Amino acid sequence: MAAQAGKDILLKISDGAATPTFVSVAGLRARTISLNAKTIDATDSDSAGRWRELLAGAGVRSVAVSGSGVFRDAASDAQVRQSFFDQSARAWRLVIPDFGQLEGPFIVAALEYAGEHDGEAAFAISLASAGAVTFAAL
Repeated sequence: MAAQAGKDILLKISDGAATPTFVSVAGLRARTISLNAKTIDATDSDSAGRWRELLAGAGVRSVAVSGSGVFRDAASDAQVRQSFFDQSARAWRLVIPDFGQLEGPFIVAALEYAGEHDGEAAFAISLASAGAVTFAAL
């Protein structure tokens, strides 16, 4: 796989409809996607050579997303802001061109606004998965 431009990663939020439509949230300048899986230690006194044994497939999985940038428009800003204040899980889609997409329910864990007096207003967002997240190769 050739190197991928970071600017091509898209963060999209659903409109909340039964058959959701996803809209791009913002012009993200920096973004991080973290896939996590906690392990469960099943080591006991009978473990071969006292080596740690992990219980396969039993840990808690989660996805964390963070990014910062400039909102595309007032409508996308309003959707994200409302999602934060509702603290309800909304469907989000993270598109990584030539790799795949992650989709599932996320809660806006943090939302920050900042800006210099002679520059644009910027934001930072953190999303925490709130259910099963699927991956589809593109």
